[in-house]
Amino acid sequence: MEKEKPIELLEKIREANPLIHNITNIVVANFTANGLLALGASPVMADAVEEVADMAKAANAVVLNIGTLNEKAVEAMILAGKSANENGVPVVLDPVAAGSTRYRTETAKKLLKEIRFTSIRGNAGEIANLIGIDAKVKGVDAGDTGLDTGELALKAAKTLHTTIVVSGKTDAVSNGTNLYLVHNGHPLLTKVTGTGCLLSAVCGAFLAVEKDPVQASVSALAIYGAAAEIAREKTGGDLPGSFQMAFLDQLAEIGAEEIQKYASFEKKEG
Repeated sequence: MEKEKPIELLEKIREANPLIHNITNIVVANFTANGLLALGASPVMADAVEEVADMAKAANAVVLNIGTLNEKAVEAMILAGKSANENGVPVVLDPVAAGSTRYRTETAKKLLKEIRFTSIRGNAGEIANLIGIDAKVKGVDAGDTGLDTGELALKAAKTLHTTIVVSGKTDAVSNGTNLYLVHNGHPLLTKVTGTGCLLSAVCGAFLAVEKDPVQASVSALAIYGAAAEIAREKTGGDLPGSFQMAFLDQLAEIGAEEIQKYASFEKKEG
C-alpha cells in the first residue's frame, strides 16, 4: 500500500459526501459531527429505536459507540447494526471503556454476537478486554495489556474474525493476516475529549468509499494523525482549545501534498 491510496480515498470522500450514521455518546456527538463535516462526509446522529434501522439502511457506513450506555441505546445499536448487515452497509464498533465495568464489557460482547462488524477501533485496553485479556481500564484510558499494539491487533483480529484498529503511540491495523503500523499522530489528541470517538467515525467514512477494511483503516489513521501533527505545528503550543480548532481546520485542509509529506505507515509480517 502506497501513499497514493489515502490520497485517493480522501478525494472519494470529498466527492461522494458519504452519509455516516453514528449512534454515539452524549460527550462527543457535536465534535464527531463537526469532524466528519470537516473531512467531507455527512454525519447523522440518529438514535431513536423507531428510525435507526431505516437510517442505517440509507447510510454509507454505521458507527456504534458505547461511550454513554443505556438500555435504549443498546437496543438501537442492535437494530441499526442488523439493518446495516442486511443491506451491505459497513459497521464500525468503538467499544469505549470496555473492561471498566461488567455492564460495559458484557454489552460490547453482546454487540459482537448480534452484529457482524467490518472493523473494531479502540485503545489497547478496550481491545484486550474484548478477547479476554485482563487489562485494567480507567474510565476511557487504556490499561496495560503486556502486548504492543501490533501484536494485540493481530491477535484480536484472529480471535474476533474482523479488522482490528488499535490506537496508541503507534497505531496498528490487522485483519489477522496482514498487519500495518501507522506512526502518525500527536499526544495533544489525548487532551481533547472525543478524538478517539471521532477517529472511529472517520474510519467509517473511509469504509464508505473503500471495500478493503485494512486499506480504509490505514488511510484513516494516517490522514487523521497527519492532520494532528500539522495542527500542532500551526498552533505552536500545547493548549488543547486552540489545538482542537486547528485540528478541525486541518481535517478540512489536508490534501495530497501534506499526505505525501506526513503520512507514515508500514506493512509488517503478520
